[in-house]
Amino acid sequence: MQRGVRMQINSTRRLANGVEMPRLGLGVYKVSNEEVAWSVRWALEAGYRSIDTASFYGNEAGVGRALKESGRDRSQVFLTSKVWNSEQGYSETLSAFDRSLDRLGVDYLDLYLIHWPVPGKFHETWRALERIYREKRVRAIGVSNFQIHHLEELSREAEVIPMVNQVELHPWMSQAPLRAYCQGRNIAVEAWAPLARGRFLDEPLLKDIGARHGKNAAQVILRWHLQNDVIAIPKSVHRERIIGNADIFDFELSAQEMGAIEGLNEDRRTGPDPDNVNF
Repeated sequence: MQRGVRMQINSTRRLANGVEMPRLGLGVYKVSNEEVAWSVRWALEAGYRSIDTASFYGNEAGVGRALKESGRDRSQVFLTSKVWNSEQGYSETLSAFDRSLDRLGVDYLDLYLIHWPVPGKFHETWRALERIYREKRVRAIGVSNFQIHHLEELSREAEVIPMVNQVELHPWMSQAPLRAYCQGRNIAVEAWAPLARGRFLDEPLLKDIGARHGKNAAQVILRWHLQNDVIAIPKSVHRERIIGNADIFDFELSAQEMGAIEGLNEDRRTGPDPDNVNF
């Protein structure tokens, strides 16, 4: 999404197959089943329309209950889950997908991802995702934590190119080469830990930019993501932060501000390196 294009909380990014994916969603990593019910409720009340969970998070059941209790029609919420490393493989993934649907209490997903590129397994896992997609049990399929060489290896055998690549991405890990690669192949980039797990919210540059716009550092970072055409799924269990993270559609960063934030990159991860998946 480039500067000058008006966005709002229900703005979407059109995936390669035409599915519209919300540009802002709620992440629920490390949120308990009890807490997630409130987080999802507050997010939906604030206008979010996308919830990102995973088998590994152990809270799919809580997300499912929250969606049911919200009273919202299933078609109004974009629901993502992921197959965990120990569940990968062709038949194993098919079974894992069924378990996720059961825990979530739904009969389809909007997006299903391979959580990590497990060596020797992700090709067979992808074949299973392609089957689920052909059977119309999921509206879009993609990957998570895939670097360029993983994507190229997968594409040599894939019948369907991943529609989304969800990776760690924030100003200190800006992933510019990966973003450019995905953009050239119409693979939507989605950021997990878009706020770097809150570790750099005292960064003077971000606070200064925020002061010019009447925003806080987190809102500046999330706006930077959107203007870079990156889908963001910030996580929070605090109502005021969930609401605040969505208050990013009434201002615009200048080209100079965007460049200055990009200049913070240090290729600094807060999570594991995808080339060392031993978990």
